[in-house]
Amino acid sequence: MFTSIRNLFASLPEAKRSKLTSKHFSFNTPGGRCENCQGLGVLSLHMHVLPNLEVRCPACRGRRFQDNVLRITYKGYTISDLLDMTVQESLSVLKDQDKMSRTIELLCEVGLGYLQWGQSVTTLSGGEGQRIKLAKELSKKTKTHTLYLLDEPTTGLHPGDVRQLLVLLNKLVDAGHTVMVVEHNVDVIRESDWVVDLGPEGGEAGGSLVAAGTPEEVAACEASHTGRFLRQALRL
Repeated sequence: MFTSIRNLFASLPEAKRSKLTSKHFSFNTPGGRCENCQGLGVLSLHMHVLPNLEVRCPACRGRRFQDNVLRITYKGYTISDLLDMTVQESLSVLKDQDKMSRTIELLCEVGLGYLQWGQSVTTLSGGEGQRIKLAKELSKKTKTHTLYLLDEPTTGLHPGDVRQLLVLLNKLVDAGHTVMVVEHNVDVIRESDWVVDLGPEGGEAGGSLVAAGTPEEVAACEASHTGRFLRQALRL
């Protein structure tokens, strides 16, 4: 998305007159970024025994870019303004840009509309990062069939994040792909098309095929521990 945003600003007539390229609209490389904070918008102060403190850059006032770059606007917004927007807020600004608007709509649909475009990747939770990766897969235009293997994808996720993950997994299936998940979360198991229950216990007491079938069929298996929890989840 950032590449598309930079290219959009670089394509504007005023940017061309000022001989600004997409490189000047990047805070990752020298050229148009504020060199005092190297495009971060903040400065880190070493506090010795205390954690480092971040303060707004006095040179660019937190706007990341040099003044000649900030003079370029799209619909009245600078690139700094756009990076400070949430994904949801940017939809009304970029709705005329087909490729970008489709990506924005997808991110909003999977519950990531509250993220800011300019926020650091290190601030994302595990669930947010995972959904971004899956959304990227969904945004690819391909006619090939892909097999996705996920190992315990709900570990550490809030129940709300699990629900959003399920939306993404169903979208992958609807797009013609196959998703195989190693999972113990009953909310995911009950939404599966097919369940393979291995056990009956773990370690040396496991490794046998206890049950296989739809969630309802596995729930009907008396020998399956998974089935017992599925009966409660499905209210059978």
